[in-house]
Amino acid sequence: MSKEYEFTRIIKDHEGVIYKITTVYTNNQDDQKDLYQEIVYQLWKSFDSFKGNSKISTWMYRVALNTAITRLKKEKRRGDQIGIDKVIIQQTEQYDSEFEERLKIVYTHIQGLNELEKGLMLLFLEGKKYEEIALITGLSPSNVGTRISRIKQKLKTLIVKK
Repeated sequence: MSKEYEFTRIIKDHEGVIYKITTVYTNNQDDQKDLYQEIVYQLWKSFDSFKGNSKISTWMYRVALNTAITRLKKEKRRGDQIGIDKVIIQQTEQYDSEFEERLKIVYTHIQGLNELEKGLMLLFLEGKKYEEIALITGLSPSNVGTRISRIKQKLKTLIVKK
């Protein structure tokens, strides 16, 4: 199996990881597409360095989050102002409209968090264990738990205010 084929297969199998990060770390579809391409490019550049010491999804999250955060920092230095479009959540499963509306509200509030908080919530909502989140972010598992607890309380307060 060629390197290109294997990489393409991995991206297709795990593109939900990339999509979720681009949804949380961008404000419109054009930026989302740009970030998606940048993440795939960074994954390709570091593909040879993946040694299999962690799950492929853990490695992808780490590269994708670092790429998204680096991009945000560059944008902040440039001083660009970006309007926030409504979050568009593409779902493969069918949910009722009430659930979709609540999900949009949660994602809208997650977009208001700082870079690290966004990443932690994204990984938490993915069902990742604190240990895996710690591997991805470089935090300790207990620090991850503490931060997630505080973020959940912050989100709960923000959502109840609406």
